[in-house]
Amino acid sequence: MKHQSTPAVQSYKNLPPLIGIASFEEAAKPGLSVEACVKRIKRFHYSLWRIHQICIAHIAEEPVYELKMAFSMHAHLTAELDTLFRTRVGEMREPPLGLEKSQHPALDVFFDEILTTPSVEERLLGLYDKAFPALREGLERYISESHPLADYPSLRVCRHALLDLEEICAWGSKAIAALVSEDQLKESANWLALLDVCLASAGGLDGTGHVMENAEAPIRHYSSKSFVFDGTPRRDARFPDPFNMGVNAEAFLYDEDMPSEAKVLMMFYKRLREIDVPEMMSSILYETQGKPWAYYRDMTRQLWDEARHAMMGEVGFVSEGIDWPRLVMINSTWSHCLNAQLSPKERHAVLYFIEQGLMPKTGKRHEWVVSQDANNPLATTFQDFDWADEVLHARIGRDWYVADMPTPKEAIDYGDECWAKVLVGWNDWKKEGLTEHRNWWPELYRTWCEKSGRKPDPQALAFKETYEGKRPDLKTLPASA
Repeated sequence: MKHQSTPAVQSYKNLPPLIGIASFEEAAKPGLSVEACVKRIKRFHYSLWRIHQICIAHIAEEPVYELKMAFSMHAHLTAELDTLFRTRVGEMREPPLGLEKSQHPALDVFFDEILTTPSVEERLLGLYDKAFPALREGLERYISESHPLADYPSLRVCRHALLDLEEICAWGSKAIAALVSEDQLKESANWLALLDVCLASAGGLDGTGHVMENAEAPIRHYSSKSFVFDGTPRRDARFPDPFNMGVNAEAFLYDEDMPSEAKVLMMFYKRLREIDVPEMMSSILYETQGKPWAYYRDMTRQLWDEARHAMMGEVGFVSEGIDWPRLVMINSTWSHCLNAQLSPKERHAVLYFIEQGLMPKTGKRHEWVVSQDANNPLATTFQDFDWADEVLHARIGRDWYVADMPTPKEAIDYGDECWAKVLVGWNDWKKEGLTEHRNWWPELYRTWCEKSGRKPDPQALAFKETYEGKRPDLKTLPASA
């Protein structure tokens, strides 16, 4: 048994020494140098930065709803953690930071391969069986080797990161078990081996192994061709009518004669429909280059908030016993049109314009009040936080959109103009057989009334106003193409 020496100086009345950070024996070991710490932290930053890019790149095109939501959340978490590591590097005698520089050619190939794989199964394996676990391992090693007192600021960030990574890796293991078959693992064996070679050549993700400094980068497979971003939103089979614009939720919600209880049901639809905001915002983030990192962090936070709002709508329907994939036609027309027809700046302008809630009666406070009037505690909670989120989003819009415009008024006017440019193919989609714009509301409302023991309100049941010729803010649309 190793002898534990008694320190020459005792703490006052046996208070934990060094504020409990470490024992005197642990603190007497030298640990890593600042240079060694910075090298590893830059690797952590680079990995988080590239994972963020991968998640953002595949939100719109990923059809599976749960994966779309997961990529949104994990993009947010990696952006937040990357911000912490970026800040820490700047505190450690490291100007200029060079944070966008490659950390090793083999690491470039590693992340490029995950970005460019055409298979969602391989993307899951690359992210959640290789990248995130390797990052977790590197952080654990850093915590065990760096000085607990001298490098406490770094260790605190690493421990924070590990909390998030443990949750991410746990989810990733379940996702792989659910979606990746044994046959797929066999088919992907060579590609997964390439990822292992990349990590080995780079000395591991954290660079603590044998680094092959002058060796050529591993031979690329998927990434031998450049990645082409696809902003076309895709949905899985639970979204059978993605071009359906047959139910104008805002017209119902802002009609003072409609019952509040039915308005809550319509708000659950509005929330779940917000799945299209991450689809649209991911295109802004991926296609906008050269902004300060804070821009990407803030915009990704908003993207994740909108994904949360969509899941709030899902929870709302589930709490009411509603089979939403059968009864509610969640469309993707907004993200589809904006991604296809507008530039990233124009999309951001439209987003900001919508956030302003130019019609006072249609603001987030109104939706919260409706939830209270309906005596629905769950909807009240959701709308309370939705309202708070939108206040934050307005600030993000002011910081990163309005700040680049001559005046706030011109920023709003430009958003209105950009939205007016969007051509909604109402008739074309119908002619092409993509949708009939079926009014699904009466069946949903009737089913909900039956389940909750309510008598349907005749006016609510008869609602049939569509989006033909109108935007969600109830302004007239330009003629369809």
